[in-house]
Amino acid sequence: MRLDNSQVVRERDPHAARDLVFFFLLVAFLVAGLGLYAWPHLELRHTGIETERMQRERERLQEENRKLRLEKAALEDLRRIEAIAAQQIGLQRPAAQDVYVIEAPRALPEGRQLAESGDRGSRN
Repeated sequence: MRLDNSQVVRERDPHAARDLVFFFLLVAFLVAGLGLYAWPHLELRHTGIETERMQRERERLQEENRKLRLEKAALEDLRRIEAIAAQQIGLQRPAAQDVYVIEAPRALPEGRQLAESGDRGSRN
């Protein structure tokens, strides 16, 4: 015997909507809790990776700085400069009698002046 259910009308469950909203709020609460738990750990990991990258960059820059200081010292070597001047430009050292040393005057303290040199008393 077959039952004919075509005339059956289902009643709407008044608690179904409330249960569905409660279920979605529970899932949202769990997902938010999981996110709040995982976020600091992910930030720590990201910070650690960034710290390692910056340390590698710092070591690279220190090495580059060391090389540049060595290169600067080599370029400032007076013997090297004299050799280049002699070989490429053809400059020569002046003779000892052609060398003059000129000293720049020092700045005097405020309110002081130099005594004049020369013969003041031998005016005619």
